[in-house]
Parts: sequence; structure tokens; C-alpha cells
Amino acid sequence: MSDFVSTKRHGNVALVTIDNPPVNALSFHVREPLMQALVSLRDEPSVAAIVMACAGRTFVAGAEITEFGKPAQQPDLRAIVAVLETIAKPTIAAIHGTALGGGLELALGCHFRIADRTARLGLPEVKLGLLPGGGGTVRLPRLVGPLKALSMIASGTPIGAAEALAAGLVDAVFDGDLTAQAVSFASETAAKGGPFTPVRDRNDRLDRADLPAFDKEMAALAAKARGLEAPIAGAQSVRNALMLPFDEALAAERALFVTLVGGDQSRAQRHLFFAEREAAKIPGKDFGKRKIARVGVIGAGTMGGGIAMAFANGGFPVTLLETTQEALQRGLATIDKNYGVSVTRGSLSEDARRERLDLFRGSTDYADLADCDLIVEAVFEEMAVKKEVFGRLDAVAKSGAILATNTSYLDVNEIAASASRPQDFLGMHFFSPANVMKLLEIVRADKTSPDVLATIVDLARRIGKVPVVVGVCHGFVGNRMLAARGSELETLLLEGATPRQVDQAFTDFGWPMGPFRMGDLAGLDIGWRNRKARRQTAVIADALCEQGHFGQKTGSGFYRYENGSRAALPNPEVEALIRDKAAEKGVALRAIGTDEVIERTLYPMINEGAKILEEGIAARASDIDVVWVNGYGFPVGKGGPMFWAGLEGVDKITRRLDHWHGQTGKDIFRVASRLRRMAETGSWDAVAS
Repeated sequence: MSDFVSTKRHGNVALVTIDNPPVNALSFHVREPLMQALVSLRDEPSVAAIVMACAGRTFVAGAEITEFGKPAQQPDLRAIVAVLETIAKPTIAAIHGTALGGGLELALGCHFRIADRTARLGLPEVKLGLLPGGGGTVRLPRLVGPLKALSMIASGTPIGAAEALAAGLVDAVFDGDLTAQAVSFASETAAKGGPFTPVRDRNDRLDRADLPAFDKEMAALAAKARGLEAPIAGAQSVRNALMLPFDEALAAERALFVTLVGGDQSRAQRHLFFAEREAAKIPGKDFGKRKIARVGVIGAGTMGGGIAMAFANGGFPVTLLETTQEALQRGLATIDKNYGVSVTRGSLSEDARRERLDLFRGSTDYADLADCDLIVEAVFEEMAVKKEVFGRLDAVAKSGAILATNTSYLDVNEIAASASRPQDFLGMHFFSPANVMKLLEIVRADKTSPDVLATIVDLARRIGKVPVVVGVCHGFVGNRMLAARGSELETLLLEGATPRQVDQAFTDFGWPMGPFRMGDLAGLDIGWRNRKARRQTAVIADALCEQGHFGQKTGSGFYRYENGSRAALPNPEVEALIRDKAAEKGVALRAIGTDEVIERTLYPMINEGAKILEEGIAARASDIDVVWVNGYGFPVGKGGPMFWAGLEGVDKITRRLDHWHGQTGKDIFRVASRLRRMAETGSWDAVAS
């Protein structure tokens, strides 16, 4: 019928195949011939059953995201599903790979769904700031019940075929040739005769006795949403499916979808969706990639062990090196314990745990790294120590092996100079815990070969990381901007704000935690040690550390923690300390509001991001957004700091920075030329005239 949709007869069964690589998205050029095929087959008396399948590696993996927010071209998904539900003969969706978003909604329009045993099914629209807009919130509860539907829609996490079968989402799971199985299933089903009830007319799983439990889950969801609108809207839409007639619930779903798709949060989350994909692209020609078969990690401490686990989780054999047998065994034991926790939680099977542990090879001899294709150093954050490591590595690493330093701040070019092969060298800044955190800042040194960069970007994605290529400067992108965000924190305290007031401003904004609470959680001694190494001071934090108050682990920091509890309580001693230090400096305390906190923390962070763009440390403003959302907890519904700056108003940001620069004379408030240009042009990419 078209290049994208074809029909083939297998006796009295019609097989409709969608072929729209790479993920069979439901673009208009698919929907139009698909609708034509379904209408034709519905009215064809010689067809007893219809199977809908997809070519390539997956079933329909979603709608065409680039069409969101644009005038709809008919037929849309809702119209196709409506036609499916008018077909009296049995319709079967044959699912392999993934059936996600609009793909699963399409399958929900069929009478039956069968799946390959490795298939995954889900409605991930919440991750784009949306709810399923093709009837998913109204049909899914009719198959799996409202509580399971709420879990799937609010989390956006796909489920496997076995779980889908147990829940009632699919009717059968097969191994082998799924198309042949689907045709056979369709033929047998048609022979048994109907009537065949569409999902929209199935109400057995909609029991209003479930309403109290549902409302309890919905309230818990609202408490965890941190201002995100889509999870709450999705939950309300599932509740509508339970309480309203089908057509009314369907209309309410559409109204909620239209509201979300036009809102700032969905725009922000769709921006991040594309930004992550753009960040993985290296400008220029398509560079070749080196083969990575074995990875070496130097250092089995918290960071090194986490990095080693990240590679093992991705299926790579790892040689883990330590200086002593005792340190090595301690590191391997921690890795074993971490995997054991995953088994206890049910996120990892015992067989998978053993398989991953079998990938580790421990050593205290640098010569055992000779067969590694990539070697990542994760030792102390001291230049001399790192240089010594790479000097020793230079003698044993094979030709063509990629050498990487895991550093948060240090000059990668200086470290690269300690080896004789700077073209094979780069930085890999993992975030702790490295086996969990998604972000990986890939630091391009001056002499890093393009194929090395391309290899590591590709490798990062293979181990489940979100890669962002950055240039060399102190702190790279994330930590450099973090320093700008934190530069006024103590001054705010000395002028009259309390730690709780500042933290409240951050959590009200959407951060998971404020900076003082985060400092207590991480340990104030870490920052204290770093400041001493750089000959820097922080009046309040240094005084706390000198008294042995390191935060949660000592029971006292900016907050109090009683009896080992994680609950952060106001600390009168800190408030007294702030008053004393302010008096010593002759600072009169005053009331400080939320707006001022934001202007003196987040605005300088945006300004630093503009400088990073100006200097070429980041290639794109959206790369900065990816760093901050995936590595530092910037609220996903605001799209990252540079996207949020557009929502906040760059003209407003520059005016207030000018104001605070005039008030304080501090360089942190001096407006970057790139930021002022953005205010004038509306584009981060505009060049100076």
C-alpha cells in the first residue's frame, strides 16, 4: 500500500506491517496508509482476522514527538484506535522490542495483544511532561486495574512481557517467530468465533471498591511530584476511567493532554529529550571508534568501585587495581555488598549478581592492565598522585589503549602531559555513586583524538550514561557553575537568612534538597578539606568543622539530627554562630525573601553558564541543561538552567545581576557578554556583531 505500511494475506488472516525505521514512530506518513489498510480490511469479507506487526527491531515505540504542539494531521492516533474498535473480526497486535506510548495505545485498540518474551511495554509520556493522549489512561485500567495503571503511567517505566501477561495487558507470550505465532493465534481465535469485545467495553477490572486505595496512592504520588504536573494529571485521568463513562473519561484525558502539551513543563521536558540526543553528537565528520573489550579501573574506593560497577553493569570485563591487597579486597567486598542490596530489593536476580561479579578481576600489579582497551584512573583528587599514576600506566598500557582520568576539577591537559600519548587521553567525570548517577562529563583535552572522543561518547551510552562533552577549565561545566551558585550562600546567612529559609527557597523552586541540607548530607568536612587545599575560607562552614560538626554523620551541621535520624531540625547553635560572625563583621541582619535568594544563587549560575558558552567549554546551551538535570538535580520540569533562563526572562536576569553588582561590586554579578547578547537577541547561539 505504501513504503511504510504493507498488507499480506496468510490464508484468511491479514498481516498489516508497519515499517518506519528506526523505531516505527506513528508519523503522519504511517498513520494515513495504516488507516486506509484497516478500513479496507474491516470491510473485506474474505478476511477473518487482522494481525498488526512491525518490521525491524521494535513494535511502534511511540508517537512522532516532533509533531507535538503542532496542528494535528488527520488521521491522528485516536481516530485509528476508534476505527480498530469498530472491527468485529479479531484484531491482534504482535509486539516485539518495545511498545511504548502511542505504540501501546495502538495495541490497546486491538482485541488481543501477544508479545515476544523479551518485549517491553509502557506509557512513558510522563517523562515528556505529558500523559498518554490516545486513550491510554482510559483503556489501560480496563485491562490491568486502576492501581497497576497508575503505577505504569505515573512512573513511565516499561514492564516486561512476563509481567504484562500476569497483569492482563497481553494475552500470550511466545518464543521464536512472533509473526508466525501471531498468524496462528489469529486463525485459531477467528475459528472459535466471537463476539470479540473491544477494550473500551471491558469494565471487569474497574471496581470502585479500589477507590480508597487508589486515592491513597494518588496522594502519595502528589507528595513526591515536587511540582511536576504530568504525574498528577495522569493519575487524575486514571481516576476518571474508574469514575466516569468511557467517552467522558476519554474527553477528559484529551483536555488534560492539550493543557499539558501547551505548558512550560512539557516544553521543558521535550527540550531535554532532544538535548540529550544532541549532546551525544560530536560536530564534524563521522569518526571511527576504537574497540573496547576490557576496562581497567585504578582505585577501588567509593568512586573507583562505582565506576567499575558501571562498566560491569554494561557487560564489560573489568580489571580493578589497588595499591594493596587489603584495599583491593575491601573494594571488592563493597561491590559484592552493593550487588547484594540490589538482589534484596528485587532489582537484580541472584544469577545476574553472580554474572556481574564474575566480570571482575582484582590486582595490585599495573602489568595486569596491559590487555585493557580503556583504563580509568579514580585515585585521590591530587595532581601529583594522578601524574604518578599515568606515568606508570604509560609503561604498561598497550598501544591504542584509551587513558582517562576521573577528576572533578583538575586540569586534564596537565595530567595528559604526564603520559607520552596525549592523543589517547581525556577526562571522564563520573558522578557519585557512579554506578547509579546517569551523567558523565567527557572532558576533551587539547590533544584528544576525535576517534577517542567518539569511542567514549558511544561507550557511555552503552553503559547507560548520559554523555556530555566539555572542555578543560576548573570544575568543567557542572562544578564550575555549582561554585557560582554557592558563592553568595554564606553571605546570605550573614545578612539575615537562615539555612532553612535558603533551603526552602530551593525546594520550593523544585530542587530535591537545598544547599545547606545537601552539605550536611555529603559531609561538611569534604568541602572544608577542599577549601584548605585551595587556601579558601567559608566563615560559618569552617567554624562548624573546627568544632567537629560535619553534618548528618556527626549529628550536627547546619541542622541538628537527633538519635541518628535523617530529619533535619533547626540548629540554634548555628543561628547563634551566624549572629556572632555577622556582628564581628559589622553586618546588620535583615529580612531576606525568596526572590533575593534566587537572584543571588541561580542568577549567577546562569551567568556562569553564559561564560562557559562564550569560552567554548560547552558546545551548546542545551548541553549545560543536560549536565544540570542529570548530575545536580535541577528540576526537570524547568528544563535545565539555560532553558529556565528563557522562561524567567533573560532581560530580568541581567537587570537584577546589574543591580546586585552595583550593590556589592562582586565579580560574580558582572553580566557576561553572552548573557547580555541573549537578552538582546533571544538566542544563546547569536554571535557578536
